Amino acid sequence: MNVPAWLWIATIGGLLVLLAVDLVIVDRKPHEVTIGEAARWVVFYVAIAGLFGLGLWFYSGGQYATEFFAGYITEYSLSVDNLFIFLIIMTTFKVPAIHQHKVLLIGILLALVMRGIFIAAGAALISQFSWVFFIFGGFLIYTGWQLARENHDEEEEFKENLMLRMVRKVFPVTDDFQGAKSFIKIDGKRYVTPMFIVMVAIGSTDLLFALDSIPAIFGLTKEPFLVFTANAFALMGLRQLYFLLGGLLSKLVYLSIGLSVILGFIGVKLILEALHTNTLSFINGGEPFHVPTIGIEVSLSVIVGVLAITTIASLIKVRRHPEAAIHVGSDTDAHH
Repeated sequence: MNVPAWLWIATIGGLLVLLAVDLVIVDRKPHEVTIGEAARWVVFYVAIAGLFGLGLWFYSGGQYATEFFAGYITEYSLSVDNLFIFLIIMTTFKVPAIHQHKVLLIGILLALVMRGIFIAAGAALISQFSWVFFIFGGFLIYTGWQLARENHDEEEEFKENLMLRMVRKVFPVTDDFQGAKSFIKIDGKRYVTPMFIVMVAIGSTDLLFALDSIPAIFGLTKEPFLVFTANAFALMGLRQLYFLLGGLLSKLVYLSIGLSVILGFIGVKLILEALHTNTLSFINGGEPFHVPTIGIEVSLSVIVGVLAITTIASLIKVRRHPEAAIHVGSDTDAHH
């Protein structure tokens, strides 16, 4: 896929404009985001992603468009699992409801920049060493297995990572929120506020999730442009999804299992592709292996199918057994 520099610039510029419009419209007057408002924004961002995919279909063909949609759906679904951690962070730092949107916006913008660096590094690595798919595939299978064993419960706590600890060492932090301010001067000394700490927490925590989501999407497309745009659209819609899902998030009891199946499937796909590309003929008496690969159409069908089954099964389970719903933090209701 030949992507000229001007298209990269135009795409990134368009994404920044969307973020700026969102920031100006939603945060012009800080308020608690309602379900109706969040729903409209989610529909808007999903529609924008859909139009982008249709544009790819028209100008570049169905193959690249299908790869984009498969990557976008995968990244979006993996991002839903991030919402549990975001909810824990908001609860831990007791972020006022009227400022939660801004925290997510800036935090996810930081995450997008860091993911861009990850994507560039991953693309360079893949272009030079195709065998890296063996590592990616094995890692995704292991991550999927770990995710299937994961439990979201009320005892789960947020532990500050290295980046947050470094920020606290460099800057003194105020005890309380200072409105929407990230920095403040007290007696001539500069402080950061909990608002800034939470933004860094959101951005840096998302970076850890990128360790599995980036290899996963490279298993669906090798095009850096598609990897970046799929990640960008998924992250941009994630903020509003946080407010929209609300109580529904606690009902997705089989989400981890569904995502683990998707990660495992993509891991197998990567290993098959690595075997197909790296013939390993020295093991087979000098004859190359003839290993089948999994097409993008099959991948998209599996991803959508697993997500549909997972969601329906989760809702049926919670309807029959309300006590099975996931509980995260004691202050959950204050954030919806």
